[in-house]
Amino acid sequence: MAKGYWIGHVDIEDIAQYQSYVEANASPFAEFGARFLVRGGSQEPQEGKLRARTVVIEFKDIETARACYASPAYQRAKALRDPVAQADLIIIEGYDGAQP
Repeated sequence: MAKGYWIGHVDIEDIAQYQSYVEANASPFAEFGARFLVRGGSQEPQEGKLRARTVVIEFKDIETARACYASPAYQRAKALRDPVAQADLIIIEGYDGAQP
């Protein structure tokens, strides 16, 4: 079964307030088995425009990724993020087919 992922690109306007979001999202991420594959770090954009921070979070499947996002606990955390950051987020199904 293919894994599910959140891919987010974020510009943070108030890092101190953003920390409240980080603290609040820890509980739903633990509940839904989220695993950070990319969490900020340096980036080297090659094409197009990106936000300052990129995050990739892995879940056991896309249904779990969707359920985490829709959960009341994550939505409470998101409400802390919204006033202090601009984010683009997708939930995407991974690929587990044949490789070249």
